[in-house]
Amino acid sequence: MTHTTLPYTIHRGDALQVLRGLADASVDAVITDPPYCSGGQTMAARARPTGEKYINSGSKAPLPDFEGDFRDQRGFLAWASQWLAECHRVTKPGGHLLAFIDWRMLPTMTDAVQVAGWVWQGIVVWDKTGGCRPQRGRFRSQAEYVVWASRGPLDIKAHPVVLPGVLPVHPQLGGKQHQVGKPESLMEKLLAIVPPASTVLDPFMGSATTGVAALRAGHHFVGVEMSEGYFDVAEKRLQREPPNRFVQ
Repeated sequence: MTHTTLPYTIHRGDALQVLRGLADASVDAVITDPPYCSGGQTMAARARPTGEKYINSGSKAPLPDFEGDFRDQRGFLAWASQWLAECHRVTKPGGHLLAFIDWRMLPTMTDAVQVAGWVWQGIVVWDKTGGCRPQRGRFRSQAEYVVWASRGPLDIKAHPVVLPGVLPVHPQLGGKQHQVGKPESLMEKLLAIVPPASTVLDPFMGSATTGVAALRAGHHFVGVEMSEGYFDVAEKRLQREPPNRFVQ
């Protein structure tokens, strides 16, 4: 990992390739929002631009598409198992994994997490309240999920927090800088599981919402992003955050 006096280190490139260059047991937690690869029942539908799959028509401020969102379930399982295994290697024993996913790919993600060696600890529900698309004749797709796992057993005594398992946060709270970006307040709630002054890794950094929340909570951040456009957005956002006195 590149040495820096900043409280963050970011890499532009493919997540799997960058992860292979990180040191063993060098981070305390992995918190990430990978491409879900779930926006269609057929390969042709999955290969559509992400803006067509995930963004409501008539959006006032269209944001750039992102890469890597085309795999079927078997392809997703093989791919996710690889990067999750690298995340497992670079995480310290007892460290946390929190990975976002939706209902379509939830079973595949939980399989990949366990294939990669993580201990599956449960699922956190993100309740999007009233901020989800209406669907006639159907229950609203009001929830997304965070697969929670650990590298080996948890050290509960080291950070004995008691946290809710359902997090109600409107998806548009605070605005978006990525097509499928998560609200800062949601990431802040998830980061409560991480012990103070930790190093948090996000191999699918996007616009660096996880990074911003991590810095504000007193953590060091390591991020990876493939898209040049979103990498630039992430870099500018992180540069605006003042140096944090808790980071060593």
